[in-house]
Amino acid sequence: MNGYRLGEFHAFEGGSRKYLYLVPSGAIFELTDLAADILDRLRSGERSQEELLAGLGPDAAEALDDLHQARAVSNGNGFPEPAEKTPLPFPLSTVVLNVTNQCNLSCKYCYEFGEDRVANPEGKAKFMPEETAREAVDYLLAHSPGRRAVHLTFFGGETLMNFPVVRSTIAYAREKAHAAGKYVDFSLTTNATLLTPEVIEYLAENQVGVTISIDGPRELNDQLRVFRNGRGSYDVIAPRIKELLARHRSRPIGARVTLTSQVVDVLKIYRHLQQDLGFHEVGFAPVTTSPVRLYSIGGGGLDIVLRQFQVLAQEYLEYALRGEHHGFSNVTDTLAELHAGISKAHPCGASLGLVGVGPSGDIAPCHRFVDSDAHKLGHISTGVDPGKQAEFLERGHISRKLECHTCWARPVCSGGCYHESYVRYGDTGHANLHYCEWIRGWTDTCLRIYGEIAARNPKFLDHFDERRAAA
Repeated sequence: MNGYRLGEFHAFEGGSRKYLYLVPSGAIFELTDLAADILDRLRSGERSQEELLAGLGPDAAEALDDLHQARAVSNGNGFPEPAEKTPLPFPLSTVVLNVTNQCNLSCKYCYEFGEDRVANPEGKAKFMPEETAREAVDYLLAHSPGRRAVHLTFFGGETLMNFPVVRSTIAYAREKAHAAGKYVDFSLTTNATLLTPEVIEYLAENQVGVTISIDGPRELNDQLRVFRNGRGSYDVIAPRIKELLARHRSRPIGARVTLTSQVVDVLKIYRHLQQDLGFHEVGFAPVTTSPVRLYSIGGGGLDIVLRQFQVLAQEYLEYALRGEHHGFSNVTDTLAELHAGISKAHPCGASLGLVGVGPSGDIAPCHRFVDSDAHKLGHISTGVDPGKQAEFLERGHISRKLECHTCWARPVCSGGCYHESYVRYGDTGHANLHYCEWIRGWTDTCLRIYGEIAARNPKFLDHFDERRAAA
């Protein structure tokens, strides 16, 4: 037999326990003292079984076998194996309906209308007709075999500029889903400018999930989230958001913040949105843009963001140990993936379980590529072109991203967002190399948080199982 050597993993500690994050499986393995001793012996290089087990006692062979089964150590028999390609066709779970490509704001960083846009909507429908939306519902139900629940998300532009179609589509989808023996969940994203009492009442009564795009208190939000005349949007949206939060209690309401070079005060933003306005969850994402834009976050800015994320993550841990909810969704989302042992061959579900549909009925890999002719996968009336879908997925597969093959964080990243890759590098299959250190730092933080929770309040992790079962 060949000698043993270390496998591919990332070691971390939490709650005075030692763990391994196993690559490429994405599993978390708790180390016994004996297993840790075996790994320590391998850090200096390959060893035979006899050398490894010498003097470690009668249980050492079983501990070594456990490490080998977990692939924390290798004996030269050929792993790690390459990630398998996803079989097609793959059942849909989500359709994002861009019910309009129009917006009443003029946010300077907007990926749909800004300097880095990939969409070319000229000559196409500006507002999705009711008939197209219904075709999209039929498509979702027909192409989701085996799914007991499916998701319909309404998007824009500004979604509520086409509220009549949102409302009629929800009624139609409920009727069709019931006939098909499925449950359909609804959500939408809005800039909150059009949240009238009528709209709020409808969203609450129909249990529609809502995400509000907002970048913090007035002085930060109004840096870039402005009307066409340059006027800030905060004073318009704040009272409407408060009314929504007071009335709509059937679903948690979340805020989505875009971080830019002008807006990086994560702690101040979080405190305002969660404590002052009352959002249940707040999530942050750096702006997607070319590095030459004035609002692009440079390397130093990302370090500032990470340090503040880590402060909130520690606060999240304190809440979790008490069994309490904390609204920092970036931690929740990462912990959920770590708990599920997810190892991604692709960065996300774009073109797999999820597609975006534009106002014209064109199908895109996700909502960020809607109205981009270069990324069109098909039309809602004729379906997805299997060749284009396969080419998109093959290009974005982790096996194609050679820079990722030595990165321990690739199970949670798989190279990063397709849209980010295209804007930054001109290729949806390019790894997001500018985020590598950030991703590793953030993943390590979340692993340590997970380890602490697993050691000190493991019951808290049950809600991740419940969340997955409800998805």
